[in-house]
Amino acid sequence: MAGGGAPSKADEPQPHPHPPKEQLPNIYYCITSPPPWPKAILLGFQHYLVLLGTTVIIPTSLVPQMGVGNEEKAKVIQTLLFVAGLNTLLQSLFGSRLPAVIGGSYTFVPTTISIILAGRFSDTTDPVERFKRIMRAIQGSLIVASTLQIVLGFSGLWRNITRFLSPLSVVPLVSLVGFGLYEFGFPAASCQMCGDWTASANSYSICLTGICRIRILYPFQWGAPSFDAGEAFAMMMASFVALVESTGAFIAVSRYASATPMPPSILSHGIGWQGVAILVSGLFGTVNGSSVSVENAGLLALSRVGSRRVVQISAGFTIFFSILGKFGAVFASIPAPIIAALYCLFFAYVGAGGLSFLQFCNLNSFRTKFILGFSVFMGLSVPQYFNEYTAINGYGPVHTGARWFNDIVNVPLSSKAFVAGCLAYFLDNTLHRKDSGIRKDRGKHWWDKFQSFKRDSRSEEFYSLPFNLNKYFPSV
Repeated sequence: MAGGGAPSKADEPQPHPHPPKEQLPNIYYCITSPPPWPKAILLGFQHYLVLLGTTVIIPTSLVPQMGVGNEEKAKVIQTLLFVAGLNTLLQSLFGSRLPAVIGGSYTFVPTTISIILAGRFSDTTDPVERFKRIMRAIQGSLIVASTLQIVLGFSGLWRNITRFLSPLSVVPLVSLVGFGLYEFGFPAASCQMCGDWTASANSYSICLTGICRIRILYPFQWGAPSFDAGEAFAMMMASFVALVESTGAFIAVSRYASATPMPPSILSHGIGWQGVAILVSGLFGTVNGSSVSVENAGLLALSRVGSRRVVQISAGFTIFFSILGKFGAVFASIPAPIIAALYCLFFAYVGAGGLSFLQFCNLNSFRTKFILGFSVFMGLSVPQYFNEYTAINGYGPVHTGARWFNDIVNVPLSSKAFVAGCLAYFLDNTLHRKDSGIRKDRGKHWWDKFQSFKRDSRSEEFYSLPFNLNKYFPSV
């Protein structure tokens, strides 16, 4: 307008949406950029401390049900720590190459409890002998269950399944991998705080009285594993649920490591090595299977450090303190309310990482709204029913004379991430999939370049195997 009047609306700058980012910005150290050694060592020790929570909680809840005391409990904690460190090294070196910590998983707990309560162990009067018999049965089930992930991962079957993932179907899966663990956050912290703080700390330091000063761990330390077909099938279902949950956790880790989206072949390779991790858990006798640690994935976001070297250093700490038990026991005495308070941060970050993939989707599409809303709602609602029913009655909605069959149905439907992820995957790949424009609404076009390992040069930078092993084990 002449004469220096107010600018017209046409001349005003128009607001623009935030541009989608294939790699998360504002990360201090990404997957391939290690911090200076002093900082890397401190950050690695931080990951070790975070891993301690789940590592201590699971044996503390399971081992007393076998009728033994602190000495056996301490040995199981040591074993679980050692195997976690070993599996983390294997995953970061030869698996997905992500800074993912591999630790114990709550997904395997219901099936493990079913084995503990099996009637065939009641005829053993010596509590230590009964403990060893149960441990050998758990070992056998884990060894068989590991074959599921090994076959799906290394054969490429999981690659063929995950290549149909889109940013839209990933949102419910990754979000509920984090948000779905809300019961381990404030509810756990507040319940512990209502009691005696000292008693809470003591529950995390039981190994101070029972642990060996130096203990060399070896496979089959409880004896030769025993096998039961029903228990093996139930554990295989738990392994499949852990596979789906870990797929979401791997995607969250890749995001917070500021890496590009994982090519399906790399994701499948990581799942294969997670199967090896479950096999190692079975060989050493950890009382629990292995999966990606969700809390450590959240720590990547909190620290903004996604360096692979940091996680490898944490694996070294884990192995060291599992052998020198007296030193590790001091750090295991962190009170439960503090652990639960930290979980509030870590799980929230992982859940938010899942929501961040909405930047690639068309949120004005009613198809997007339906798939997103329905899968998340059912992912919360169905497990809520199963978990409440179990808490009230002491058994799940499916209750037959065969515990293993009950677990095959109850365990997957009690997992929020599993229900939401499977439902979103199914709806996203069937509902009006061939309509024009749907591909862009799903955000699939953003991931086209990452469907093949060779299509984007950054994939080779982030996910190539060390020692030039890609020459002998090429990714597709």
